[in-house]
Parts: sequence; C-alpha cells; structure tokens
Amino acid sequence: MYGNEKKSQLVALTATFVALFTVGAWISIPLPPVPLTLQTFFVLLASVIMKRYAVIPAVLYLVLGALNVPVFHNALAGIGVILGPTGGFLIGFIPAALIAGLAYEQKERIIRITGLIAATVAIYVFGISWLSFSTGISLAQAVLIGVIPFLAGDALKGIAVYYIGERIE
Repeated sequence: MYGNEKKSQLVALTATFVALFTVGAWISIPLPPVPLTLQTFFVLLASVIMKRYAVIPAVLYLVLGALNVPVFHNALAGIGVILGPTGGFLIGFIPAALIAGLAYEQKERIIRITGLIAATVAIYVFGISWLSFSTGISLAQAVLIGVIPFLAGDALKGIAVYYIGERIE
C-alpha cells in the first residue's frame, strides 16, 4: 500500500524541527533573565523549509515542554518555564513561524527578508511584553534586557537562515 508522501514529509520535518528546537535550546549561553540560544535560528529555518506549516513544530515544542519533557533551555521543562520570564519569547515562536513561513511561500526576496525580520520582531514583541509583565519591570527595561543584547546575534542568525534558504531552493 502506498502512503501519502506529503503527510509523511510533514511528520518527518515536524519531528526533525522539534528535535532541532530542543538541541538549539541546549546550546545556551546563560544571560539572566533570558539565555542566548539557537532556538530562533531553527524556528526561522523551519519556516524556510516548511513554510506556513512551521507552526506545527513550534506548537508541538511548547506542548512537549509544558508536559514536562525537558526541551527548553538548560533541560528545563514545565508550564513554569512558559509562565516565567522567558515564556513570551517561547510563545513568540508560533507567530514567528507563521510570519516567516508565509513570507517564504512568496518568491520575491524582499518579502522573504521582510518576513524573517518581522518574525524576529514578533518574538521580541511577545518576549518583552511577557518579560515586563512577569517580572514587573518597565517595557524599556525589558527591551534593554531582552532585545539589545541579542540584536547582533539574531541578525547573524537571520542572515544565515536567508542564505541557507537561497541554497536550498
């Protein structure tokens, strides 16, 4: 019996990217209160490869973490991580995957580049909003803590993902 190749590929890519999100979380430089990880690199890469369906591994990753599977940074797990200071950044993976994925369904380079930038901004917006709310610091302080130290690294990740995407297609 012959199966559905598209569904099989979707399942395989979903499993692969959940694993890569986890590996990216374990490659962590502990900067309080938000560690530097490679998760955002893999979220963007999933969007390049899976397009809009990159939302699936992003959601599954959060569900697994909430169910106490140690997939978050430094092998942390549980709903407490999502409700903690870094939770907004993790939740931001979902809209980021959708934004970049939809952009990568288009052929124009400017739309793809804009999509990668907008996806990163979405992670920042969710992240700093929740960081500010959960810790009681101002939005300006949240930007200083949760965005400024990561701008250069996230720019490099975005550039790398863009060029990898160019090579894949």
